[in-house]
Amino acid sequence: MDSLVSMRVFCLVAELKSFAAAAARLRISPAMASKHVMQLEKRLGTRLLNRTSRRVSLSESGALYFEQARQMLDSLDEVEAAVSKATVVPRGTLRLTAPVWMANAMFAGVLADYQARYPEVRLDIDLSGRLVNLVEEGFDLALRATGKLDEALIARPIASVVFYMVAAPVFLKRAGRPETLADLSGLPLLEYAPFPVEGFSFTGKHGPESVKLNPVLRSVNETLLHMAALEGMGLAFLPKWLVADDIAAGRLEHVLPDAVVFEGRLFAVYPSRKYLSAKVRTFIDFVAADKRMG
Repeated sequence: MDSLVSMRVFCLVAELKSFAAAAARLRISPAMASKHVMQLEKRLGTRLLNRTSRRVSLSESGALYFEQARQMLDSLDEVEAAVSKATVVPRGTLRLTAPVWMANAMFAGVLADYQARYPEVRLDIDLSGRLVNLVEEGFDLALRATGKLDEALIARPIASVVFYMVAAPVFLKRAGRPETLADLSGLPLLEYAPFPVEGFSFTGKHGPESVKLNPVLRSVNETLLHMAALEGMGLAFLPKWLVADDIAAGRLEHVLPDAVVFEGRLFAVYPSRKYLSAKVRTFIDFVAADKRMG
């Protein structure tokens, strides 16, 4: 039995979590798909998949083998295509992790347009907000807005991310609408836990000014901070992409837009490896070129 074919069968079963679905995709019988995986397990001397009557899941060894095998197969497909001078068609599952606040209509539109252009790519996106280990957890790519990156990874800047200080009209009516930086002092702040920013230094009309806010809610989840801001709990620093519609609709107001300006960079981060798969390369290029991300 061809080991390379068995490896492809195993990877597809792992991606689809189903022998029947993988067999249908490959136009073989479920029994043959099972035979290929069993042959791999026999050769490796370990169980790769946990099987029950209802589901199929990767074992610990299977997760490690899947990540390495998938990268190897992606690279092999591209090398063979390059040698034969064929067009490399992006395909397979693209596993992506990104910040919680990228769960917005704008980014959903970008994803829809990418998938329409590359219909053979399936998108598997984690927006849990946790900092994942790309290699150990089998992710192809991460989108991260950060100033410090792991030196073992490759990072490409793909977009600017502007953060607005926002608050609900009901909050501003109650607390007073700030007209100067000094007016911010002591106001309730909805704080993003990984980046405590209750104390700020700005350059105002008369030089550097320090402002200290009062954190009343801390969370690692930007969606919760967004909803709390809409409820009038306090001020929040949130990405423009997340709050632009709320500002346009009057649900939130942009506070001191000329004085309080934060702009970061969104990076595409991926493990360093010799061959970058077509699905990763095209996704990065597509997102970087999309004007909505600017």
